[in-house]
Amino acid sequence: MIAASQPILSCAEARGVESRIFGGDEAKEWPAMQRAGRAVATAVVRDFGEIGGFPANGRVLVLVGKGHNGGDALLAAQAVLGEFPRARADVWFFFGERALRPLAARAWRELVHAMGARVGRVEGPAGGYDLCLDGVFGFQFRAPAEERVAAGLDRVNAWPIRLRAAVDLPSAGRFRADFTYATGSVKQPVVGAPEAGRVRYLDLGFFGVDAPGAARVLTPAVLAPLAALRDPQSDKRTYGHVFVIGGSRSYPGAGLMTVLAALRSGAGLVTAFVPESLVAAFAARAPEAMWVGWPETPEGGLALEGQHLFAARLSRASALVIGPGLGREKETLALVRDLVATAPVPLVIDADALQPDIVAAGRSPRVLTPHAGEWARIAETAPANAVLVRKGPVTRVSAGEEVYHSFFGGPVLARGGSGDVLAGLIGGLLAQHPDDPLLAAARGVVWHGLAADALARAHGQTAVQTTQVLDFLGGALRESAHEQ
Repeated sequence: MIAASQPILSCAEARGVESRIFGGDEAKEWPAMQRAGRAVATAVVRDFGEIGGFPANGRVLVLVGKGHNGGDALLAAQAVLGEFPRARADVWFFFGERALRPLAARAWRELVHAMGARVGRVEGPAGGYDLCLDGVFGFQFRAPAEERVAAGLDRVNAWPIRLRAAVDLPSAGRFRADFTYATGSVKQPVVGAPEAGRVRYLDLGFFGVDAPGAARVLTPAVLAPLAALRDPQSDKRTYGHVFVIGGSRSYPGAGLMTVLAALRSGAGLVTAFVPESLVAAFAARAPEAMWVGWPETPEGGLALEGQHLFAARLSRASALVIGPGLGREKETLALVRDLVATAPVPLVIDADALQPDIVAAGRSPRVLTPHAGEWARIAETAPANAVLVRKGPVTRVSAGEEVYHSFFGGPVLARGGSGDVLAGLIGGLLAQHPDDPLLAAARGVVWHGLAADALARAHGQTAVQTTQVLDFLGGALRESAHEQ
């Protein structure tokens, strides 16, 4: 099991965990609620960076039910207003103030005491808002919602609000969140749920490093060892040698992006096998890699006759990445099948190499990186012992029964080349730790996603290029060092 992960729980399991931790003792629950509120506020303000930042005079709408989720939302609003002295908040009590349970009532009193006239009460949206914090229902909710409550949530969904944030779970499965902030644990209903938007796990220290569970969420701490000081006696051979086989005249950029990512992965050496017509341009773009020109088919793919170039160098390789930009010529795919079948080192199989007969060839450990369409193509032939990286809005990494979920990244990655960058990262990490493909895959996915988050916060989601993700890898790695 990857230590830097925590279990994803059913709502019943989450109730059991909190009951064991707190035992209904409000003296224990209140500090946890305060931590949750602060964590939600910090995460919300950070995520606002993707749309230009929270405005100094921002308006917040807080939706409050009866229980702890309402208290979390109120404390989060207090923290946001504390950071932005000109901001204001409106609070909508869906069941009235008198229905508040003790800790939620305490959170309301603290908000009013701290912020005074900057806090008002409403019975529905009143004008436009920058932020909506949904704390009406938590994981104790039992369907269906009252008609008036459902209607109120629908009103909020239709209102002009720049960012909608759900605390723990979108209320009644009806609130349409841009982000859901899972406090303490991730509850199963939010995983892949359209109404949850993007999920952020806020670790409140509920679990130890060995908490059981087959469905798990990856945390940034998985990268912390990569941010540590390296051995002062090491050299380039210490950190592995990754081979990249990819590119064609039809898709030249894919192979180049994979190589650029491999160079940023920390691998000591990178050798790239690409069509010979591309070598000069690629070497000028990335002189740190060793470029080997491969004979081409008439259509510009890799030809069978180049196999000797690979065989002559194979003894130097620690890991292999194969697939980005290859195209689907029969000759090229036949070549790839032969290379995979005879490879003595672990490999990453990506893109056009994700063909049924290729992924099943040979016995070397492998990481497969399909998106949904590619997975449909290879699902029946993928070896049971392969590490599978199923890319999507929530990327899942699995090897056997355990499935690790990465909630990092987002729509900024919904553009061509994102998968090529990910393949290069995983390949470079695999070259450094060839005995642990699962860890290399998990680290690559988290690193890629954190860098994408940082890119979106710096430049937004739209006017960016895929290769800009590379410039945020270093910062993401340093930040992960604080997640230990």
